[in-house]
Amino acid sequence: MANEGEPVTVIKNINNETEKGRMKVLCPNCRHLYNIDCAKLPLGRKVSFPCKACKGTIKLDLRSKPATDDLSVSPQTSKDNGAEKSLQSTPQSDGKQESQALKKGILQGLMGVLPPMPQVVMKAQEILSDPDSGLKELASVIATDPAISVRILKIANSAYYGLAGKVTSIGHASVLLGGKTLGEIVMMAGTSNLLGKTLKGYGVKSEDIWRHSLAVGIGSRLIANIKKPDLVNDAFMAGLIHDSGKIMLDDHVLKRRKAFEDLMMDRKKTLYEVEQQVLGLDHSEIGYEVCKCWGIPELLTSAVRYHHSPSMSQDNALAHILHMADFLAIQSDMGTGMDSTQCQVEDKTREFLDLQEGDYKKIKQKVVEYVEKITGQMDNS
Repeated sequence: MANEGEPVTVIKNINNETEKGRMKVLCPNCRHLYNIDCAKLPLGRKVSFPCKACKGTIKLDLRSKPATDDLSVSPQTSKDNGAEKSLQSTPQSDGKQESQALKKGILQGLMGVLPPMPQVVMKAQEILSDPDSGLKELASVIATDPAISVRILKIANSAYYGLAGKVTSIGHASVLLGGKTLGEIVMMAGTSNLLGKTLKGYGVKSEDIWRHSLAVGIGSRLIANIKKPDLVNDAFMAGLIHDSGKIMLDDHVLKRRKAFEDLMMDRKKTLYEVEQQVLGLDHSEIGYEVCKCWGIPELLTSAVRYHHSPSMSQDNALAHILHMADFLAIQSDMGTGMDSTQCQVEDKTREFLDLQEGDYKKIKQKVVEYVEKITGQMDNS
């Protein structure tokens, strides 16, 4: 049971028609996911159990079986099943109701299709944030994932780090590059496969979404190094994952591709405005939910949520940094298809960063140079 004063999670309206007799329960407080065997649940009763992660109490009401309306619980479904069911349930609804139903369905089906964030990336972030942790601890964590270790060596040997062919092991890389640089490479290696997916709905090739993510990560780090040096590591990570919501929305966009193209034709709307109109939410909103499910710290998840509208972020410096880095990447011909339409920077972001045009020009030049050097080695390996 939870101690007094700890958060208590109450989850209602469970849908027990899950595949293979299992139910997914997500604790909204800490986002810890439980995959429970329904045979072990006393259906027709109320039950509770302590969350192992946050020590709060999760309460389940299993007395009835109405449709799930709590976003903390999601049965395993096909990618668009929840959204289509929601739309079918309101055949006479107007456009706004239909969008709300689709939004609900997308969020409900999130856990069934969400790819996991490699644990080595999350652990590396924790180690880098801990001043008492050292290179040995970081290297030992990396060693637990052989696939990522191989990608790390490819990146470490890229022209960007000036060590082509010299790095032969993770231990060697840690000595030559240092902890912070090695941690940066871990983030790139750990997210390259995750973010290197072809997005048919958005019309983006796998190499383009990865190059854009990398460009925004590098740009964010360069801007943070000038304005907020304490945010350098967070800025790079946030830049890499800022468009993660597109991974989850791509199938939904593909099914409504014609509507997207028609609305984008007049070039008066941005991509995220079209997403809002067609889907009822945009990729930054779903990206926020994705990042919470991955256990990403709130500072980063909030920046992802508002990277297109940083003025609404309650002065999140990272959101302003991402917003500008995203714009600079697009201006450097490293955008992602429809994203380049009507791309503008908020006045408040320019005021917040207070950089000169010459600074932005130098940042764009470095971003292009660094991306080419890093991806060149990865593409040729």
